[in-house]
Amino acid sequence: MDGVDHIERTERVERIERTESAERNERIGGIGDSERALGDFLRARRGRVAPEHVGLTGGRRRRVRGLRREELAQLAGISVDYYVRLEQGRATQPSPEVLDALAGALGLDAAERGHLATLAGARRGPAPRARVSPLMQRVLDAMTDLPAFATDHRLHVVAWNGLGSELIGGLADPARRDRNNARFLFLDPASRLVHPEWEDRAAEAVGQLRVAAGRYPDDVELAGLISELGAGSTEFRRIWDSGEVVMCAAGRKRLRHPVAGLLTLDFETLHVPAAPGETGLVVHVFSAEEGSGEAAALARLATAAAAVPGLP
Repeated sequence: MDGVDHIERTERVERIERTESAERNERIGGIGDSERALGDFLRARRGRVAPEHVGLTGGRRRRVRGLRREELAQLAGISVDYYVRLEQGRATQPSPEVLDALAGALGLDAAERGHLATLAGARRGPAPRARVSPLMQRVLDAMTDLPAFATDHRLHVVAWNGLGSELIGGLADPARRDRNNARFLFLDPASRLVHPEWEDRAAEAVGQLRVAAGRYPDDVELAGLISELGAGSTEFRRIWDSGEVVMCAAGRKRLRHPVAGLLTLDFETLHVPAAPGETGLVVHVFSAEEGSGEAAALARLATAAAAVPGLP
């Protein structure tokens, strides 16, 4: 193959990839089809890798962002044909060795490696349901001085205690029809006032939904939620299309409460394993340093929340 043929072939590949990118932007990828989700994730991660960071030169003719397919295949030590079939959803259940090689070539972190493994091993099946046991509710209610609530894989708040309802705002109000954290973040402008670190909270929410979509590819309710968010929020589409998988299990968050004002609270997430046919729950617990202004504010909120029932 001479230089002209090589350039023409490269331009054809790049035109195809730009067309695929445009088509992908017409939908929210990775929903309802585990093979397509795997391909979309690989494609997004491939576009994030700068060629010069892996010893490749960009070249004057390069128009594709990130690595070309053949470049990633070479870095991972697999055939170009097999990698193309992975991206196109025509090859299923790649081996752990292949996944590890791809993860290394793409520079994936621990959360992204876990998500890649989930996508590659996704199984079809009925959508799981969330169930809050009486014991879990008693545990939440017993934490009278710590705000706490539990979410399912769709980010629905399914259980809380009195202080958690007071901190987040009206969870126990029977008139409240929607308790989905993602809808609040992306479809309610007030979320940017409540969450000064909105970008971080938004990235975490998208990461959780992305992992859930890979784990439960047949969950129609989850697919509908993600489509709704994509249609209603350009910010959601931007973060989703980036392919990022941001997970944060513990740390500090800043919240603005209408009465207590701006609070900086420590948080911890506790994962409750799923029973057969059910989804695992995530319990979010907040606390403040003893003697701090935040601790005093939580004490005042706890007093106000004393009469709030813990059950939905």
